[in-house]
Amino acid sequence: MFEQIKHNMETIAGVSIYPILSLLIFFFFFVGLAIWVVSYKKEKIEELSNIPLNDKI
Repeated sequence: MFEQIKHNMETIAGVSIYPILSLLIFFFFFVGLAIWVVSYKKEKIEELSNIPLNDKI
């Protein structure tokens, strides 16, 4: 079964760009996410972490 899929994928022109493109998309997404998490303000994180402890209904 894998041989049929491999054969079909080899016949598509320019198919080798898709793995590279998907790797770049995921890489930049996770690098951006890491930058966003590191640069998030500590005061805002503490405020959000105390939400479940607040008894305001």
